[in-house]
Amino acid sequence: MNFKSLFVLFVLLVSAGVVRAQSKTAEITLKISVSKEIKSSFKSNGRLMIYFSEVEKPEPRYSSAFNGNGSVFGKNIESWGKNEMKSLSAKDNWTKTSDWNLDAVPQGDYYVQAVWVQNRDVESRVNTPGNIYSKPVLVKAVGDEVVAIEISEMIPERELADNELVKFYSIQSEILSEWWNKPMGFKVSVLLPSGYYSHPDKKYPVRYNVAGYGGRYTRINRLANDEEFIKWWTSDEAPQIVTVFLDGEGPFGDCYHLDSENSGPYGEAFTKELIPNVEKEFRIVGDMETRFVDGCSTGGWVSLAIQLYYPETFNGCWSYSPDPVSFKRMQLVNIYEDENAFYNKRHYLRPSKRDLYGEPEFSIKEEVYGENVAGMSNTYVTSGEQWGAWNALYSQKGADGLPKPLFDPVTGAIDKEVAEHWKKYDLLLHVSENWQELGPELQGKIHIWMGDMDNFYLNNSMRDFDEFLKSTTNPESDAEIVFSPMCQHCQNYSHKIILEKIQEKLENK
Repeated sequence: MNFKSLFVLFVLLVSAGVVRAQSKTAEITLKISVSKEIKSSFKSNGRLMIYFSEVEKPEPRYSSAFNGNGSVFGKNIESWGKNEMKSLSAKDNWTKTSDWNLDAVPQGDYYVQAVWVQNRDVESRVNTPGNIYSKPVLVKAVGDEVVAIEISEMIPERELADNELVKFYSIQSEILSEWWNKPMGFKVSVLLPSGYYSHPDKKYPVRYNVAGYGGRYTRINRLANDEEFIKWWTSDEAPQIVTVFLDGEGPFGDCYHLDSENSGPYGEAFTKELIPNVEKEFRIVGDMETRFVDGCSTGGWVSLAIQLYYPETFNGCWSYSPDPVSFKRMQLVNIYEDENAFYNKRHYLRPSKRDLYGEPEFSIKEEVYGENVAGMSNTYVTSGEQWGAWNALYSQKGADGLPKPLFDPVTGAIDKEVAEHWKKYDLLLHVSENWQELGPELQGKIHIWMGDMDNFYLNNSMRDFDEFLKSTTNPESDAEIVFSPMCQHCQNYSHKIILEKIQEKLENK
């Protein structure tokens, strides 16, 4: 047989799947079981997440789905028996972040981890207490591989630092519970001033701190365990102010403490139930003059929005690196005019994050595809992550009972009807349309900081916001908006500085 005949035979064998020796991909079959120690906590319905990562640390379940070091797969499973071993392969219907499937995994070494997302009662994020997971397994993907994974660990409940100045507080909200027809409420942590116990009859001003996206009430632990901060906080120099650390835990991710067609009347419950109850519990003065709000990133947007929508409730906000304050610049998307969220008019992928010098780190499309994998609906709408939470707050409810998506989760095509609905949460539109009434209420209350190289392009919309406030004359705005060159997201945020600024305002009132 001549060379030409041998070559033709080889091609035919490859086409038939007989020859695979030179293949650069591997086929993975997963055998997933639940350990006997965790079976009592196992729930039969949930979403299985499988993480492939090329790096060992952080654990794959903490790595970004769009970090370029692997892939993430997700699928819903119902009626999974706790004694049943699940055999899963490429034949199963997965939502995934990458182009490759389990029957075509690029050859290499991967750390593989499974998470069983079974706690969907309050929060829909993956790494939430009550969800269970496996330890990472090192897989050398070369040919046909069967990977055994045992789900053996549980994400523990949250705990607060052991400090007499740190307190936990929660309430069940009648307003939210009635809206959802099930028990719903708020959890917060409270940092008391150093003189709280030695002055049992004294009442205190209050600062409400809003977390960056996904931040929980346990972030108080970072301060409680910071020796330098605690040394200052318990000194005679520190302000005597109560700080309430809000927790944004909600049904579609962070609730933003505002009313929403999808998450419910969180703004009403926050102002009418949580605030009066927590202020009574911790001897807080309880009036607008001594009540303040602050935050960074998501917390920056929420603190600013709360001050704008409830101007008579708070006496000042300190907003750092807030999320887009105008949806004409929703990062790099103009939701009112652009046709697609993923691609610009020149057909380039829009980046979602950049480094200090402008180098893109990942695109909006990659970010959303990662959220699609996490969502029980196989879309970002139910991911519990950033785009899902924005969408839940700003969008109307869809015919399926879920938030209506601003854009198609696969193509990125923008729904203009939904974009129109987002306008009620566009902060620049809100102040420009209501400035004559809002302006007098906001005098001396707006303090904003923004890095001019914000990693998420948030400085763009803030420039528009700043331009409007500088140009308005009826009444003239005294808002303080500072742009710092070559500074990144939340770079200048400081609990100590904000507390000192609040104290300064209290002394000068």
